[in-house]
Amino acid sequence: MKIIHFADLHLGVENYGRIDPATGLSSRLNDFLSALDQLVDYALENKVDLVLFCGDAYKTREPTQTQQREFARRINRLASNGVPVFLLTGNHDMPNAVGRATATEIFDTLAVKNVCVANRPDIHTIKTADGTIQIAALPWLRRSALLSRDDTRNLSLEQINRKLQETLTNIVDNLTNKLDPTLPAVLAAHVWVTGAKVGSESMMSIGQEHTLLLSNVALPAYDYVALGHIHKRQVLSESPPVVYSGSLERVDFGEENDEKGFYVVEIETTTGGRKTTYEFHPVNARRFLTVNVMLEEDDINPSVTLQNAIVGQREKVKDAIVRLNISVPSQIASQVSDTAIREALKEAHYYTVAQDVQRETRLRMGNRTAEEIKPTDALKAYLESKKVPAERQRILLEYGKKLIEELQEG
Repeated sequence: MKIIHFADLHLGVENYGRIDPATGLSSRLNDFLSALDQLVDYALENKVDLVLFCGDAYKTREPTQTQQREFARRINRLASNGVPVFLLTGNHDMPNAVGRATATEIFDTLAVKNVCVANRPDIHTIKTADGTIQIAALPWLRRSALLSRDDTRNLSLEQINRKLQETLTNIVDNLTNKLDPTLPAVLAAHVWVTGAKVGSESMMSIGQEHTLLLSNVALPAYDYVALGHIHKRQVLSESPPVVYSGSLERVDFGEENDEKGFYVVEIETTTGGRKTTYEFHPVNARRFLTVNVMLEEDDINPSVTLQNAIVGQREKVKDAIVRLNISVPSQIASQVSDTAIREALKEAHYYTVAQDVQRETRLRMGNRTAEEIKPTDALKAYLESKKVPAERQRILLEYGKKLIEELQEG
């Protein structure tokens, strides 16, 4: 049985993008859809038995109609060609109020053939071309769904998180006890497992995080544990395999060096039981590139130096999202040409420029530098240089001293 495991698509991330004049859509939307297309092509060309998605189809809980349409097109292409698709609900798919529909619930409502949506913990039995498989689903669960107000009354944050962990552990144990040991079984979870290395999702998280210990999910009853939520792909355990597939496309520069793609998992029934193998398949994701340039004070043509530094990485710059960091002495900062930068980066898909102007330490109050002057003395010197009246100086120094003491105390 051959399974594709992927997660954290985040359709709707449009930072570092531009509008495509032909479609009116963000070029970044096209990037994310291109990555998904590569996965769908692989699934159909290699006769995959099941596509398992572990949550966060969209960036926000209220995706646009266009984003929903484009996602549905890809899911329908798989389902209509006989490939079952399992969609787990992630934290970005959750509505902001109980009773509202999740972002992926429409597939379940319309009873789309070969598409299964998991909004709550349960065991799903799915028939594939190569047999039947069980999927224990652990979607993202709100804190209110795990603990009541009475459960958390008068508890510290640490105690609440411990209770959340206990509740999640019990849910996983209950699901595991319902499994048929004669059938292959996968645990699909959108959750933070302690010990996982994080990426940009730490900046995108919605609400309070709750975690599970690795020992709570690496259970021998499962042939494979498919995880979503963490954007950095990683294998937390080998037996059974506990795997974060990572996000399918790069979200920001925090993922600049991360290879993006999906896992192909094969579960084989042998005379001695079942054997699981898995392999990562990269997609052609949009490249992110950081270029750091440090200019020297005696540089007679800093714009040329900048251009040469960029041209030296021309192959990497082409079609990439580039972040140019320039460190330049104040004496030559005015000589850095914006036109030269634009020309050098014209083949980039998108670029940003950050210029850090290095200024010399100015001397004040004799031969002492700013670092050697007490803050209150510096404030007094400043007020005197501005010819502030004596009474006004006294008041400002009084308040300034209080602020400085507060800062110094912590």
